[in-house]
Amino acid sequence: MPTTRRRIHPAWPVAAVAFIALLAAAGFRAAPGALMVPLHADFGWSMSSMSLAVSVNLLLYGLTAPFAAALMDRFGIRQVVAAALALVALGAGGSVVMTASWQLLIFWGVLIGLGTGSMALVFAATIADRWFVARRGLIMGVLTAGSATGQLIFLPPVATIAESTGWRPASLLIGIAALAAVPLVWFVLRDHPSDRGVLPYGATQEDVAPAAETSATTAEADSEFAGARAPRGGGAARRALTGLLSAARHRSFWALAIAFAICGATTNGLIGIHFIPSAHDHGMPAATAAGLLAVVGIFDIVGTIFSGWLTDKFDPRILLVAYYTFRGLGLLLLPWLLSDSVHPSMVLFVVIYGLDWVATVPPTAALCREIFGENGTIVFGWVFAAHQIGAAVAAFAAGVVRDAFGEYTYAWWGGAAMCVIAAVLSFAVRRRPNDTATATPAEVAP
Repeated sequence: MPTTRRRIHPAWPVAAVAFIALLAAAGFRAAPGALMVPLHADFGWSMSSMSLAVSVNLLLYGLTAPFAAALMDRFGIRQVVAAALALVALGAGGSVVMTASWQLLIFWGVLIGLGTGSMALVFAATIADRWFVARRGLIMGVLTAGSATGQLIFLPPVATIAESTGWRPASLLIGIAALAAVPLVWFVLRDHPSDRGVLPYGATQEDVAPAAETSATTAEADSEFAGARAPRGGGAARRALTGLLSAARHRSFWALAIAFAICGATTNGLIGIHFIPSAHDHGMPAATAAGLLAVVGIFDIVGTIFSGWLTDKFDPRILLVAYYTFRGLGLLLLPWLLSDSVHPSMVLFVVIYGLDWVATVPPTAALCREIFGENGTIVFGWVFAAHQIGAAVAAFAAGVVRDAFGEYTYAWWGGAAMCVIAAVLSFAVRRRPNDTATATPAEVAP
C-alpha cells in the first residue's frame, strides 16, 4: 500500500534561518565585555568612555526595534534583516581602523546599534506571530535563545583571540559571521505563510479569517483596552509612533516597559558588559571570566526555551515575578562570589542567572500580544526599546561607578534593588477580562 510522505511545514525552515540570523547578529553582543580590557591596554581609554559607546549601541538597539517592526511590514522581512546584518558587519569590520574613542561611538555605537536593533527580539516576535499558531510561545523562546547561542559560540573565541592575537582579529570574526548569514536570509525568509501557499503552522482556515470584528467586540468589553490597536495603514515611522501613542494610554504598557527596562539593565547593561571587567578586578583571567559568561549562554538557551513552554501554559505575570526575584537575589550575592578563581558558588550563580537571563522575553511578548492584539508586535518593539534604554543607562552608570569607587559592588546592589521593582510591576499588569491563569497565548490573542 503506498504511503504519503509527510512534508515539512515551511514555517520550520523559516524559523531555523531566523535563529541563525539572530545567532550571527549576536556576535557583537558578546564582544564588548571581552574587548574592553584589551582596548584599554591598547589605547588607554577609560571604562566610562568605552561604556558610553556601548550605551549608544544599546540605546539604538532598542529605539530602532519598533521602527524595524513597521519596516518589516512595509518592505519585507528579508530585506530589512539582510541590510541589518550588513550594518553589523560594517561596524565590526570597520572598527579595526579606529584610532580615537569617538570612532568607537560610530562603529560600535551607531552602525552596530542600528544593525542589531533592526533585528533584535522584534524580529523573533514577528516570525513567531506570523508563521505559528501552535507552539508560538515555544518558538518565541527558541528564537530568543538565538542571541544566547551567539554569546555561547562567539564569546570564548573572541576573548581568546583578543588576548592572544589582538582585538582586531576578534572584531573581524564578528563581521565575517554577520555577512555569512545574509545569503541564507535572502533565499529562505519570506514575509507570510501565504507566500509559500500555506497557512501558519497549526492554523486552520478559521484561525486566519479576518478578526477585526472579534477584536473590536473584545476591546469594547473593557474600556481600558479600547483603542489599544493602532491603525495599520501609513508609513513605517507613522505606524510605529501611532502604536506608541496608542499603547502609552494604558497603565499595563508602562508596567511592562519599566519592568523590561530593568530586565535590560540587569542583563545586557550590567552582567553582559561589566561581568568580565569586574571578575578581572578580582584577579580572574579575562578568558576564564568569558568562559563563565558563555556558560550563562548555555543555560540561557535552556531557560528561554523552557520559559516559552511555560508561557503557553501559565499566567505570564507569575513567571515574570519569579524570574525577577531570582535575578535580584543573584545580583545581591554577586560581590561575595567574585574571586580570582572559579568555585562552586560562582558556578551556581552562573547556572541560575543563565536560566533567568532572557526567560522574561516569552511572557513579556505574550502579554503584549494578548493586550494589544494585532498591534502587539510593534508595542513589544517599544517595550523592547525600554529594555535597551535600561541596558544603556546601566552600562554607562556601572562604568562610572567603577571609575569612582574602584569596584562594581554598588552597581550589583543597585541592580538587585531594581529587580524588586520589576517583580512588583509585573504582577500589576492587567490582563484582559475573563482570561484564566492557564490560558495560552493562542487562546487569548484577539
